[in-house]
Amino acid sequence: MEDYDPKDFLLFALNHFGLEVNHNEGKMVYLKQGYTIEIEGKELFKLSYQDEVVAPFGSVEELCHFIQSDIKLHEEA
Repeated sequence: MEDYDPKDFLLFALNHFGLEVNHNEGKMVYLKQGYTIEIEGKELFKLSYQDEVVAPFGSVEELCHFIQSDIKLHEEA
């Protein structure tokens, strides 16, 4: 698993879950919905929303599910 690139996997997962990436730069990935993900390690991602830290995630799948749920909550509000 030496060739594992957490950024490539994150970008793949975001696309798979239908979450649009605005752009990415270095360890940062910016989503069109106002979320920012910082890659802090091979299995550690820090999620922020509108410059406020939301939570750390150790699973890309859990992170994507959380973002999807949070987007739905914002749409319903």
